[in-house]
Amino acid sequence: MKPSDFEFDLPDHLIAQHPLPERSASRLLTLDRRSGQTADRRFAELPDLLRAEDLLVFNNTRVIPARLWAAKETGGRVEILIERLIDARSATVQLRANRKPQPDSELVIDSVARLRIVGREGEFWRLEIERGPDWPALLEAVGHMPLPPYIERADEAQDRERYQTVYGQVPGAVAAPTAGLHFDEELLARIDALGVRRAFCTLHVGAGTFQPVRAERIEDHVMHAEWLQVDQALVDAVAATRARGGRVIAVGTTAVRSLETAAASGRLQPCTGDSRLFIYPGYEFRVVDALITNFHLPGSTLIMLVSALAGRENILGAYRHAVEQEYRFFSYGDAMLIS
Repeated sequence: MKPSDFEFDLPDHLIAQHPLPERSASRLLTLDRRSGQTADRRFAELPDLLRAEDLLVFNNTRVIPARLWAAKETGGRVEILIERLIDARSATVQLRANRKPQPDSELVIDSVARLRIVGREGEFWRLEIERGPDWPALLEAVGHMPLPPYIERADEAQDRERYQTVYGQVPGAVAAPTAGLHFDEELLARIDALGVRRAFCTLHVGAGTFQPVRAERIEDHVMHAEWLQVDQALVDAVAATRARGGRVIAVGTTAVRSLETAAASGRLQPCTGDSRLFIYPGYEFRVVDALITNFHLPGSTLIMLVSALAGRENILGAYRHAVEQEYRFFSYGDAMLIS
């Protein structure tokens, strides 16, 4: 298979640039992954599509204000995008500048901090804070929300709250688990009232989620690493769901990758560490029965993941329908339920 097998035509005006005023006001396209049948719904109708025996698995990561700007000692401007905080004063980052940065040079953020470029770590750079507050405090003071590259505007005050799920608790992501952005407290309360259970994993989404597949054969693509944690409580919740005949419904592709990574041995078990799991058609799912997800970039690893669950033709057919019906695409866009 080639990346071009997962392409589709998308008019630019369907790429959502701002969130809707209300989270659960999004549209919801349902897709029967066996028949390929679709239906147009509202996200607020999600409880009507759930059963009391079901389990929703959410990713409780929180997005950190991971984008900031600094100056070289020579005066040139540098954009810094955090990929991962290693410890309180070290991080791996992407650096964007007119001229390639040099190892052991310094970057200055106004009068707030002085950073040293330690060197390359694979596709990223390693930065250390030589003077100033630690990373969490520095990002809180001068960082900006790392909106995706297809949102063609600067971040705004509302993004601090809206590019964040209402249930996120564990800081560390540099991109939002966007399927969760549609849930508000009122909708969650309605779901709870049905008897549907909730459980949580943690996967810190990295900037690599937006990287294109450059290999000619998708089987040759190497996934970026992302840190995740699946604990015993989630393992037990899945077992209880199986026992009562319910479905394990992942909220977002990050929840899918977390669950399937933790079940790589053939049995779901607690798991902490990096995952490079690449799910594409032909993959045999061990845990996930259904998926709530946003619409994904053409040719991306994420459209390959949903194609593995529902079938490539079913997904591309659903995407064509979504384009015809002018659904809103990507992070601040509408959602799908694949079941």
